[in-house]
Amino acid sequence: MCVNMDVDEARRVIEALIFASTRPIRAEEIAQVIGFDAETTTALIHQLKSEYDSMRRGIQVIEVAGGYQMATRPELAPYIEKVERTPKGQGLSRAALETLAVIAYKQPITRGEIEALRGVRVDAVLATLLERGLIREVGRKETLGRPILYGTTPEFLRYFGMKSLSELPELKMPGRSNTQPQSG
Repeated sequence: MCVNMDVDEARRVIEALIFASTRPIRAEEIAQVIGFDAETTTALIHQLKSEYDSMRRGIQVIEVAGGYQMATRPELAPYIEKVERTPKGQGLSRAALETLAVIAYKQPITRGEIEALRGVRVDAVLATLLERGLIREVGRKETLGRPILYGTTPEFLRYFGMKSLSELPELKMPGRSNTQPQSG
C-alpha cells in the first residue's frame, strides 16, 4: 500500500493498473494499492472514464464483470479488424454459443435439461465451456442421481462485455411470455 499518495499520482496509478490488468480489476483492489477508500477510488475511475470519453480517444475505460478494463471503442472495430484477426480456435462454435445461451438464461441448469432443450448431446460442448472458464459447476440438483448444475462465470461476463446478467437481451419467443435471465 502506498502512503501519502496525492490525487494526481493516484489517478496515474489507477490508469496504469486498469491498462496493465489482464482481467477486469475491481475498485476495491485498486483502492488497496493506492491507499484510498473504495468510494474515492471509484470516483477517480469515473473521472478517468469521463476524460477518455470527452477526448474521444481510441480506447475507453469500461465496467465489465464487476471490475474495470480498457477496451477499444466499438466504432473503431472495422479498422482494428483489418490488422488484428481473431486466431482460429479463439471463437466459439454455434453449438457452444447455443449451449452457453441456454445456460445463461436458465441457470442453474443440468446437462440433461440442456440436452432436452437443444435436442442434442452437449458433453463435449460443456467440456469446452468449462475449460474456457465461461461456465462452472454451481452445485447439484436435489433429485435422483444429484446431477451437476451449471451456471455462468465472471469470465462469461467479460467475454461478452457485460457488467451483469441483467444486460442479457430479453428473449422474445412466439407463443410464450418473454424470458428474463436468471441470476447465477
